[in-house]
Formats: sequence, structure tokens, C-alpha cells
Amino acid sequence: MSARPPVSAPPAAPAPVAAPPSAPLGHESTARDRRRRLLGALFHAVGAASATVGVIVLAVLLIDVFRDGAAQLDADFFRNWASRLPERAGIRAPLFGTLWVVGLTALISVPLSVGAALYLEEYAPRNWMTRFIQLNIANLAGVPSIVYGILGLTVFVRWFGLGRSVISGALTLSLLILPVIVMAAQEAIRAVPDSIRQAAYGLGATRWQVVRHHVLPMAMPGILTGTILALSRAVGETAPLIMVGAVAFIAFAPSGLGDPFTVLPLQIYNWISRPQEEFHLLAAGAIVVLLAILLTMNSVAILLRNRWQRRGP
Repeated sequence: MSARPPVSAPPAAPAPVAAPPSAPLGHESTARDRRRRLLGALFHAVGAASATVGVIVLAVLLIDVFRDGAAQLDADFFRNWASRLPERAGIRAPLFGTLWVVGLTALISVPLSVGAALYLEEYAPRNWMTRFIQLNIANLAGVPSIVYGILGLTVFVRWFGLGRSVISGALTLSLLILPVIVMAAQEAIRAVPDSIRQAAYGLGATRWQVVRHHVLPMAMPGILTGTILALSRAVGETAPLIMVGAVAFIAFAPSGLGDPFTVLPLQIYNWISRPQEEFHLLAAGAIVVLLAILLTMNSVAILLRNRWQRRGP
């Protein structure tokens, strides 16, 4: 009987190696949180400083304008025509011209812009042609205003034979602000939840009924916001109107679409370019009137927007 071979003992387990000392588990996250809070506070401070500087500069400009122009706002200032004598000069002609041009611009541009936005968002097929049109609308929103003035001179004044008239100026400004309103209206229409449309379709509504009773009322606050911004730009434009024939001196107020006209920004530029201090004070008074017109337009638009927001679809 043979002897069994000796059984070898199992190898000993290696001694545990001590882990190197490390930072506490929450140290890295705490440092990252402190850095994020620091960056957030820094951005908040920069934003607040920027807003404060903008408000201060605007306040200084407004105070300076009102200090110089408030004394000019009497009955004669609104009743008199333009004159080479500052004591006899007034804003009757440019005031009426501004109201004519801005009113016609709103009547022309707003329906066309909203209609175009509704078609592009609710009716147009999703193909390359629609994308090409939207790309060009976005590009037109950044075209300098003097280019629209040249276009208005070529098309409305000469080609259509409308002459240097109120309607030519209004059509030119309508072209200028139409892309801005279209883009704002498109964004407002896209913001309407698609579930609203699907629920209306499920109840048997036609596409026009969905647009008329649901999409348009819900998008109207955003559309009015874009309209405010666009008309605010149109009120202060001068270059396009110079190109289509707005004159700096006119001794009558326009009474029809074909009459010559002038506007407040052009009259302000004419007065401020003269060396006499009295004309500078008249320009400040005209600026106050222009700001009042702008604020009145914005107030009406804001009231309409709030009314639509309360109504809902």
C-alpha cells in the first residue's frame, strides 16, 4: 500500500494595502456649488448694473427733453404751421401727417401680416417652398430702412404713379414693418398648444373654425406685442419717408391719401439742425409730442392684449 503525498497548505492571503488618504466625499461637490453660486451672483450683479445704467441714461434723456420741451407745449405750438421764425413755428402739419401715415400703416400692415402668418403656420404645406419663404421673411426683417425707401420710391411713387403722397409713405412703412409682425405672429401661433387644435377637430370643427375661434384668440396677445414693437419703429422712421417725398416744410395738413405730407421725426431733424437755440427748444417740444403719441399707441395695444388674455379662446 503506497503512502499518500503530503497535502500542501493553501497560500496565505496577501496583506491588505492601506488606501491612500483622500478628500472627504462632499468636498468636491461643495467646491463646485460654491463656484456656481459665485458665478450666479456675478451674473446677477452684471445684469442689474446693465439694467441700472440703461434706466439712468433713459431717465437723463427724458428729463432733459421734458425740461426743454414742456414750456413749448401751448395752444399755438399745436395750431401753428412751420415757419422760419421760431416764435411763429408749430407742429400742426407734421402732427397731422404723422397721424395719417401711422394710421394707414397700421391698417395696411397688420391684416396682411397676420394673414400671412396664419397661412404659413396653419395652411401652407411643409415643403422647401414654405421654408424658403420663411427664410426670406427673416432676412427682410434685417434690411436697412433706406433700402425700403428706395423700393417705395421705385414701386409706389414712380411705377404705380402714386406720387410723393401720404399713401406712398404708408405703403413704404408697411413694407418695412410687415416682416417684423409676420415673425412675431408666427411665434405666437406656434405657442398655441396642438392639443387645442386636435380637440376642436375631434368635435367636428373645420380648419377655419379652429383658427377663428381657438388659435387666433390664444395667439392674439403675442401678435399685439409684435404689432406694438413694429409700429413703434414706424413712428420714428425718417429715411424711407425722405426717399418717397416727405418734405421738411409744408404749410397745410394732408386731407387725403394723395396729398403731400411731412412727419414729426423729419420736422425734429430740421429744427435740431438749425443753429438757433429757439429751434432746439421747439424740437424738444416735438419730441415730447412724439413720445406721447407712441405711449398712447402702446397703451391702446396693451389694453387690447390684456382684454384678449382675459377672454381666452
